[in-house]
Amino acid sequence: MIQPDKIVAQAAANAIHKLWETEVDPSAVQVQITRKEFEGDYTVVVFPFVKTSRQAPEATGAAMGEWIVANVPEISAFNCVKGFLNLSLSNEYWNSVLAEMVQTPDFGQLPDTGRTVMVEFSSPNTNKPLHLGHIRNNLLGWSVSRLLEANGHRVIKANLVNDRGIHICKSMLAWLKTCNGATPESLGVKGDHLVGDCYVKFNDLYKAEVEALVKGGMDKEEAEKNAPIMKEAQAMLVKWEQGDPEVRELWKKMNSWVYAGFDKTYSDLGISFDKIYYESQTYLLGKALVQKGLDMGIFERQEDGSVWCDLTSDGLDRKLLLRGDGTSVYMTQDLGTAERRFDEYKLDELIYVVGNEQNYHFQVLKLILGKLGFGWSDDIYHLSYGMVELPEGKMKSREGTVVDADDLIEKMYNTAKETSLELGKLDGMSEQEQDELFRMLSLGALKYFIIKVDPKKTMLFDPKESIDFNGNTGPFIQYTHARIKSILRKAADQGIDLGEALQSTELNAKEVRLVKILNSFPAKIAEAGLAHSPALVANYAYELAKDFNQYYHDTPILREEDASKLQLRLNLISMIARVLVKAMDILGIRLPERM
Repeated sequence: MIQPDKIVAQAAANAIHKLWETEVDPSAVQVQITRKEFEGDYTVVVFPFVKTSRQAPEATGAAMGEWIVANVPEISAFNCVKGFLNLSLSNEYWNSVLAEMVQTPDFGQLPDTGRTVMVEFSSPNTNKPLHLGHIRNNLLGWSVSRLLEANGHRVIKANLVNDRGIHICKSMLAWLKTCNGATPESLGVKGDHLVGDCYVKFNDLYKAEVEALVKGGMDKEEAEKNAPIMKEAQAMLVKWEQGDPEVRELWKKMNSWVYAGFDKTYSDLGISFDKIYYESQTYLLGKALVQKGLDMGIFERQEDGSVWCDLTSDGLDRKLLLRGDGTSVYMTQDLGTAERRFDEYKLDELIYVVGNEQNYHFQVLKLILGKLGFGWSDDIYHLSYGMVELPEGKMKSREGTVVDADDLIEKMYNTAKETSLELGKLDGMSEQEQDELFRMLSLGALKYFIIKVDPKKTMLFDPKESIDFNGNTGPFIQYTHARIKSILRKAADQGIDLGEALQSTELNAKEVRLVKILNSFPAKIAEAGLAHSPALVANYAYELAKDFNQYYHDTPILREEDASKLQLRLNLISMIARVLVKAMDILGIRLPERM
């Protein structure tokens, strides 16, 4: 079906042609949604056409409106306010729009584009468990992937596990020095938590050594470089890269603990990946590109053996690519991994979901890849997002002041349980059904609260606020869906059939508004996809749920005696439920059938 704004634009162009014998491209007609204080659905800006009509703006609009209502069956009425022509689409048109939506099983799914997009997200280090910041990354990456799928792209959800490097060696060294051979099984903890505790212990040992050196007369900067435990960690990294059997065996053991912990957290969040890369398997690819850059003369090797790329002529600075001891840095790995991905999947776009503190890193990555001659460097997109903060401020992994993802998921479950029990809406539900509902609500609250915020913004997370049933929250939308399903069950119990074909009937103003919101869903999916912003879908779902609840409050749906109107209303709310499910599925949120 032709979208209403296109109908209005074409009608205005036809009116100008017929009235004043002037050709106007419909795409040049400015069409807006009519402001709430005026009557109408869409507004045409008349001012650009007064030179053609040689009349005042209001007279021009009135002439256009009269011609349109007389000649365009989809448009039933008009009014003109100064230079703005407000047009109302006909009741028959909105009936036909609803009927077509009802008969479209995959409504909201855009056509296949043939494009392949990889979305990299999560990308954890194997020296600590996932925390609240990782949760925003994971939820954003997952929902962006689902959003791009809804836009008709083939999407590969990728995870790059940072399983090697100095940070990993720090946890390994601390385990050797402080844990006396303890394992996750012997301590009864998740493996990622044990390794994360070791990372914190390393930092404690390191700080103590630095303080001792400073007290002995060394300045702080020198002390930080010369602390014995830091030198041990650096030596361990060199051994790892040399393939030392003992270091590699410890590395494999501790990483296996972390992977088991990550898998549990991912499962609890409903997150999965199509492809997992490991830095330990890709960092050498980057080294090959560093050699290529040296051969091309775009990189420089210093006397200490380190390799740099001078970007000062591009308005940036010099970038380290290999340390003097030959070990890799993050940039080295990202260069090689990017090349492998484009070669493997013939990507049309590669999206990195990474916090905004890495904006410079990805600016440099694209620039260096371009210098290396890769034309696809322009197809890299950094989806930069703001940090998640708490009332008490930022989190610090080294100091152990983070909100652990597993603890947060459990806390959200308990909050959902407590809130639901207080509301007393669980009559007739078994313990198993209640448990499933609490998990659905808790994840819905967590995911929605985080995803509804524009990715670029820093956000403050409040678990209690997120679980509210009466605001812009996941549980409010979940409850709305359950309410609709309850009405539809009651209708079925009364033997009321939705019918195979809708009969045309009069829609009131609230029903027209709901049809308009529903009809805008595919356009909202497209808009959100272009912006890489599932927040637009989240807030669309809230607006739809809010308008439904206002309609439900004012309209006795099942008490309607006119059979055609009853059928229309049931189909309308059934369509609302379908769209809410589709929208929230993009966000990774399930909607309950009953609450």
